[in-house]
Amino acid sequence: MEFVIMLLISAILTGCLLYVNTMLEGIVPIALHAEDYMDTLLGTNGISGIFDIFFAFGVSLIILKFLKKGFERYILWTEGDADTEPIILLTGFFKALAVAICFPTLYDWLADIIADMSSQVLDIVSDGMATDFSAVITGISTAGIFTGIISLIFFVCFFMLYIQFLTRGLEILILRVGVPLACVGLMDNDNGVFRTYIQKFFQSTLAVLVQIVLAKLGTALMLNTHVFWGLAALLLALRTPKFLQEFIIISSGQGGGGMMNKIYSTARIYQMGKSVITK
Repeated sequence: MEFVIMLLISAILTGCLLYVNTMLEGIVPIALHAEDYMDTLLGTNGISGIFDIFFAFGVSLIILKFLKKGFERYILWTEGDADTEPIILLTGFFKALAVAICFPTLYDWLADIIADMSSQVLDIVSDGMATDFSAVITGISTAGIFTGIISLIFFVCFFMLYIQFLTRGLEILILRVGVPLACVGLMDNDNGVFRTYIQKFFQSTLAVLVQIVLAKLGTALMLNTHVFWGLAALLLALRTPKFLQEFIIISSGQGGGGMMNKIYSTARIYQMGKSVITK
């Protein structure tokens, strides 16, 4: 009976290993640019067109809020301090417009950084990794039924992680679409919803990087028959969003403008460092 069960487990693992090896390829672009793949699957450009609609809507809200605040503050004297210099209101208005307009470019830089970093880390992790699937299956089969069951649990966790990658891609897509609307908060003194919005955005994009590295590390350990270490890596990958949420905290004194400056500074430093290394 045990022999029959191990044959069944071996057959399942053979198909899973071949499938897992192909799933890890290109998972980062899918998570960071989900609209491209969804448009390909749907055969339309409907998802990409949503960005234009929400951008126009967000800019309209920024302009309306600027006019409303100016009218209530300097004509009706019902909002804020009428003695406040108009340049402060103008500064918030132009900051909100600048972030809404420049965010797609800043995001492309951030996506390139995450994709490049993950590619380099995966190359290091994959260096010298065993790829002889028949030898791996033989090793698991001879290790006993308990190891075979643990290996099945590993692949169940991996497919759950893959679904979580797709969910993360949709989450990032929704956050990107809503950025122009969140920029309306930049006209407030405390930056409104934008501060917590950009915090969630950074948490989601960083989770993609950490999860893909842990997934590849877990697969590498699995292929080298370290089943328990591989399972531990995947379990941590599944918990990554909650894990990051525990320490990615924006201080109350840090505004949305400061966060956007950090994106720009990080991207420029990365590009400068990469150009120096490649020379």
